[in-house]
Amino acid sequence: MERKVRVRFAPSPTGPLHIGGVRTALYNYLFAHQHGGDMILRIEDTDSRRFVPGAEEYINEALAWLGIKIDEGVKEGGPFGPYKQSQRRDIYREYTDKLLKAGKAYIAFDTPEELEAARAATPNFQYDASTRLGMRNSLSLDKAEVDRLISEGTPYVVRFKIEPGRDVEVNDLIRGKVTINSSVLDDKVLYKSADDLPTYHLANIVDDHLMEVSHVIRGEEWLPSAPLHVLLYEAFGWADTMPSFVHLPLLLKPDGKGKLSKRDGDRLGFPVFPLEWHDPKSGETSSGYREAGYLPEAVINFLALLGWNPGDDSEIMSMDELCHKFSLDHCSKAGAKFDFEKGKWFNHKYLQETPDAQLAEMFKPVLEQNGVNPADYTDEYITRVVSLVKGRINFVSDLWDQAKFFFKAPDTYEEKSVKKRWSDETPRIMAELIEVLKSLTDFSSAAAEKTVLDWIVEKGYHMGNVMNAFRLTVVGECKGPHMFDITELIGREETIRRIQAGIDNIKKPC
Repeated sequence: MERKVRVRFAPSPTGPLHIGGVRTALYNYLFAHQHGGDMILRIEDTDSRRFVPGAEEYINEALAWLGIKIDEGVKEGGPFGPYKQSQRRDIYREYTDKLLKAGKAYIAFDTPEELEAARAATPNFQYDASTRLGMRNSLSLDKAEVDRLISEGTPYVVRFKIEPGRDVEVNDLIRGKVTINSSVLDDKVLYKSADDLPTYHLANIVDDHLMEVSHVIRGEEWLPSAPLHVLLYEAFGWADTMPSFVHLPLLLKPDGKGKLSKRDGDRLGFPVFPLEWHDPKSGETSSGYREAGYLPEAVINFLALLGWNPGDDSEIMSMDELCHKFSLDHCSKAGAKFDFEKGKWFNHKYLQETPDAQLAEMFKPVLEQNGVNPADYTDEYITRVVSLVKGRINFVSDLWDQAKFFFKAPDTYEEKSVKKRWSDETPRIMAELIEVLKSLTDFSSAAAEKTVLDWIVEKGYHMGNVMNAFRLTVVGECKGPHMFDITELIGREETIRRIQAGIDNIKKPC
């Protein structure tokens, strides 16, 4: 019987969820849903020293905002809980004891000072078969001494006993077969008595097995730990249920070499976290994609293509389409440069596809931030404004710069345009234009445009100079959508009032 696909995303609540972690969660989600499988969210909080309040809630909120739905987890529950590792102490203790009884692990009492001394005495010191008998552990001490130390409450760790000289094979679904000799591996710590918690290595193996995880899809940085995990599966007798390993390519800096970091985002001005993060320790605030104005669908689409391609020319893909197209065969082995400008492009594309009425609702808070009460305007008016300017925006916040003149008459005029388009004759021509506009029986865009353009031709005026001066008085600068779409929307009275204000206030620079 074919094994059901079950994947897990297992972040640590040590801070905000990095965008690289989001991509790992996304690939797990896409793979699971393509195969009709389950997505597990497991919280790895075994490192109590690094726990950060609010981080777990942040992870859940970020995944929910992005549309990455969890089938089993701390909030969702499920048949394999608890899904928080700090609540699984008894389980880990049981499996630690099994390794000890089988002689696959041993107890070590070395203090931090003793370990530091060993590192200082031996270049490239490694706690392994060649050094373990020279250290303080249950392999070098007699049983009575070991029992005495434990009964006295001496802190200890449990280390995995790795036998040297064996080629350990890891079959990775992206990278193929990776072989590492066990002699280069050290006897990793699996459990610490100080906080009665396992380390990452033991907790993940036990949880992945008990939760029936079929595929471990994680970042490339975890590849060196894969041989140890293979050995642990074998030590427990679980080799037949070992999950398939998938190590994803790194997200790389937009420029230069190396892994994408928060410093790169700070330096180049883009977020590296899905949501804004307020550090409870430092008080520092880090920007997030949500607060920066990105749509979750755009972020998902952008991230999906960093390290994977659909095998065709498709770029804009919904979550359902991504689930349908996703394949590990099209994942890259090489790292993917984080092109944040491409991320803006995706957001632009998704905004263009957003219904105008929905975009208008998203624009209302921006209006309030700029001193405009949306209640002073009809929904129809705001929606129409959005429809005229949305083609020029990458973010909802950009709407204000593109559309502010629909809500506030200009009180300044762009100097460069004034110098180029405003002559001594312009006030007189603009006064004539006011009379033309007053005479119109139909102030719709098409009717007004025909009448005004016919008047300019009849008078022999320079078309560009007149229309740009007209735009300057209404908008404050020579930009914006079609001029007569603007005037139709703001109305005859407001249009004339603005032209007259321009006549009164625009002074050509000397």
